[in-house]
Amino acid sequence: MDFNNKVILITGASTGIGKAIAEKLLGVNCNLVLTARRQEMIEEYVNQSQNKANIPLILKNDVSKKEDAAEAYKKIIEKFGRIDIAILNAGVGFHVKVEEYNSIFADQTFGTNLLGVVYWVEQLLPEFIKRKGGIIAGVSSLADNRGYGGFYSSSKAALTNYLEGLSVELKNHGVKVITVRPGFVDTPINSKNNYKMPFMINAEKAAEIILAGIEKEKRLIQFPRQMVWITKLIGALPGSLYELLASKKVK
Repeated sequence: MDFNNKVILITGASTGIGKAIAEKLLGVNCNLVLTARRQEMIEEYVNQSQNKANIPLILKNDVSKKEDAAEAYKKIIEKFGRIDIAILNAGVGFHVKVEEYNSIFADQTFGTNLLGVVYWVEQLLPEFIKRKGGIIAGVSSLADNRGYGGFYSSSKAALTNYLEGLSVELKNHGVKVITVRPGFVDTPINSKNNYKMPFMINAEKAAEIILAGIEKEKRLIQFPRQMVWITKLIGALPGSLYELLASKKVK
């Protein structure tokens, strides 16, 4: 598929992968919609860009709030009349020790990483189904395959499972659902990690891979290849062995 003349939504477009995807699409003849809680950060890099083939619609949007998705969708339809591709990328992650356990971090993590996608899908589906077309690309993570600790990996596991089921349900309606599973990408979220992150790639490379996969309408986009195989190996470990190895890291 071609991005030209398409209406493309990107959530979480202020930093990281979302920003990198947006910067690449600024040079494409499309109608771009960029959303984030920190709208001013989007405005800053858009204004500085020397590679603009389009002037994007920039909206403030906290994806964890259902009413925010509804209001943003209304503004998009008023301006463009439709959305063709939704790249639902917004995500958060927190490092919380068990000694500091607090469910507020679960509210924020699941609210953004899972419900933030669910709320946008709720807005998109009626028109997509009516039109028998549209692409939903949800950004999950290779961290979805085991309980790596905290709420992040469990929220991404739920998201991957949700997107897979949604893909099956929408197949006969002509709506394409794409699951994106990145490994370690050099983004503000990962900059807080205090452990080794093998085969890390920059956000620009991640954006190239994701956009190439969406163009090909791939069901699953996962990268880098080395981390895909490593996570498959980890996923195949017996529970007792995984817990033994993981407990050494926790110590």
